Amino acid sequence: MTDRILRPALVLGLLSCIGPFAIDMYLPAMPEIGAALGAPVTAMQTTITAYFIAFGLAQLVYGPWADRAGRKQPLYAGIAIFLAGSVICTFAPDAGWLIAGRFVQGLGGAALMVVPRAIIRDMYTGHAATRLMAAVMLVISVSPMLAPLAGAGLMAVTGWRGIFATLLVAGVASLLILALAQPETLRPDQRQPFDMAATLRGARRLLTDRGFMGLTFLGGFGMASFFVFIASASFVYTESFGLTPTGFSLAFAINAIGFFAASQAAGPLGMRLGARRVMAWAALGFALATAGLLVLALLQLATLAVCVAGLFLANACLGLVIPTTMVMALDDHGDIAGLASSLGGTLQMLAGGLMIAATGPFFDGTPTPMLAAIALCGILALVLSRVALSRPQAERAA
Repeated sequence: MTDRILRPALVLGLLSCIGPFAIDMYLPAMPEIGAALGAPVTAMQTTITAYFIAFGLAQLVYGPWADRAGRKQPLYAGIAIFLAGSVICTFAPDAGWLIAGRFVQGLGGAALMVVPRAIIRDMYTGHAATRLMAAVMLVISVSPMLAPLAGAGLMAVTGWRGIFATLLVAGVASLLILALAQPETLRPDQRQPFDMAATLRGARRLLTDRGFMGLTFLGGFGMASFFVFIASASFVYTESFGLTPTGFSLAFAINAIGFFAASQAAGPLGMRLGARRVMAWAALGFALATAGLLVLALLQLATLAVCVAGLFLANACLGLVIPTTMVMALDDHGDIAGLASSLGGTLQMLAGGLMIAATGPFFDGTPTPMLAAIALCGILALVLSRVALSRPQAERAA
């Protein structure tokens, strides 16, 4: 990996890690937090749904803001809001306050998702952008691999409140990284004054672009499958499979390794075979792996080893899909990259949050409802891959 990719990947990856850490670090503690606050499983799942919904909606603000004021100003604001949410979570006296704190964290964390995407688009397009996106994801991969383990360790030493206090420290560190290591990438002559009419025209252009919408929701339902897993897995793995918080963290890390290892092949495979072909086969593999897991669950064969292996395979396929969809969705919209990134991110986060809310009432602590929701996401992603890739735009991007 060359320095022109390595340095921005490291900086953008560290900035982007904050949001995933806010999700993954407290997962092993969810059953204990629920017991400490007297909250049922559905309330604890709502702490995740609230984060995702706020995370999605806030991107509608950060994208146009980043196009108007440059990339760094909204990042500073987002980190400050995230810090406020972390304080609320740290001292939350009940589940209601924890949900509110998570909502505020999501409002701030959204900036650290949408703006780095726009920065990547400022710097590169096509295969180079896919390589940088995949490299950023490699840095982010420390979160699902280490954050749950760190959370389990903190829980043992400081209790669950120490997890959110650590996120507060991480937010301060991200401010320093932003101030000292990340340059502004949007020149003043490229900035667009905020114009509601122009924003609505841009949104209409994106919402009526079948390629953009297909690619956005293809990635969105892929991400939604992981969100469902995040909301349910700590309870399934501890209650159905009897794992400790540390054991759950290790199982979670194995699944995440599949995604991030495969994501590093997205750029090279796209250059060799074409992004269109890679995405089509990966979407098919994702659907087959998730549907197969559901069949095994219905046959009462979804043991811990089966779940871990099947989700590893599914997430490996997903690792080829998501970096490519992120890049291809923006390729034809460089003039409104901030708006396109924010709108796409909003739609994806809402899809994930709504999927959690829709499947929550069916959760019974066993693997089957979780795997059924994940399989539904896989089938929807497969259908959308055919819609998105049927457009000539996809061929041009490949």
